Amino acid sequence: MDDFILARVLHVLAIVAWIGGVAFVTTVLMPAIRKANPPGERLAAFHRVELGFARQVRFWVALAGLSGFWMAYRADMWDRFADPHYWWMHAMLGLWLVFAVMLYLVEPLFLHRRMEHSADPARDFARMERMHRIMLALAAITVLGAVAGSHGLI
Repeated sequence: MDDFILARVLHVLAIVAWIGGVAFVTTVLMPAIRKANPPGERLAAFHRVELGFARQVRFWVALAGLSGFWMAYRADMWDRFADPHYWWMHAMLGLWLVFAVMLYLVEPLFLHRRMEHSADPARDFARMERMHRIMLALAAITVLGAVAGSHGLI
């Protein structure tokens, strides 16, 4: 079996699970929590559900990063990062870095503790919901650019 094809298959699977999960949390879970809970209880409700998803998304983000790195290494695509026509390569790496830093560093080391002792849980939930929308929009642009770019459309 060709290791590059396997890496691409795993990469697409990881992206679908990761970004699909972000889309579900952003467009379904958070609005449902907002509608079903008073403002002061939304953050706690989110964290009760989010724990199970957090473990999964850490796995998918790691797999996306490893498979993406392997493909870039195996096909010697490093020069694409110097060419602005491959902007979507930068977008993929940038999006991955933001999520990786949040999932592996910021959330476990700082954010969860801060959210547990939030002085204004309603404001924090609203801010978190806004950030999820922004990240989902950036992810959608990145996915569109990466698929179009990798198939020669842009």
